[in-house]
Amino acid sequence: MPLRRSTVRGREFGDAIRALLRAAGLTNRAAADLLGWQEAKVSELVNGKEGTTAIELAKLLGLLRTPPAEFDHLMALHHELSTRDWLQPTKSGMTDRARTLREHEKIASNITGWSMNVVHGLLQAPDYITYVVNASTKLSADERPAVISNRIARQKSVLDGYRTVTIYMHEHALRLPVGSPDVMAEQYHHLLRLSVRPYLTIRVIPTALGPHAGLAGDFDLLQFKKIPPIVYVESEGANVFLEDQPSVGLYDTVIASLGRTALDEAQTRKLITDIIGEESRGDQVAEE
Repeated sequence: MPLRRSTVRGREFGDAIRALLRAAGLTNRAAADLLGWQEAKVSELVNGKEGTTAIELAKLLGLLRTPPAEFDHLMALHHELSTRDWLQPTKSGMTDRARTLREHEKIASNITGWSMNVVHGLLQAPDYITYVVNASTKLSADERPAVISNRIARQKSVLDGYRTVTIYMHEHALRLPVGSPDVMAEQYHHLLRLSVRPYLTIRVIPTALGPHAGLAGDFDLLQFKKIPPIVYVESEGANVFLEDQPSVGLYDTVIASLGRTALDEAQTRKLITDIIGEESRGDQVAEE
């Protein structure tokens, strides 16, 4: 079956229209009848396709009693449904900056992540998440509780066994102190508990290796059954979704290199266990 041509923007737009119809208890046909349209026009919107005017979209969103923030978001998306690659500035006014990633993770068949400085977000224990989020300078104090709860919910959604997940991390991410020794101890044990899940692979790049293919920074590669893969990159100033396949291919190459040089799963578990032992011995020496 050929891959379906669509965009990140188009899929988010279509999913949002579908959710609004569902919340209103309307089918595509029922909404079309109320607006005096052909059903095909609503179907095009649900599928994230262009073909309707801004005025027509506004009429549909009004019918569906769309909240103001969502109305503005969808009206803005409507102008760029076919545009590939999406840079979302941190201060763009989007009410939920994790929304696009979360919606694509739900439909992904395989996710491969790389994290160089901290434990990957999908593998962070709750207290570890809290310390990482509170260290951010791009989040206000009011935003942080929602971000923490969203990250925990994201983990439950992704690590549910319906997709394979492979996470590469640098050894530095394991050794960077985050919070108290108790927080780190729980994080190490959390990784060991996760590592036995059959659909989840955790592999570490050892510090002794020196320079490696992932030096450019963290990213996630999402692969799907019916649409082309995308890459997600998060930075201080923006979230970026790459859809251009030559660009995505560069990240494939990075992953292949990490796969050749990382410790295997058993070696990774042994490294984590060794670090736990080192920390425990360090605590004993401190007490003496």
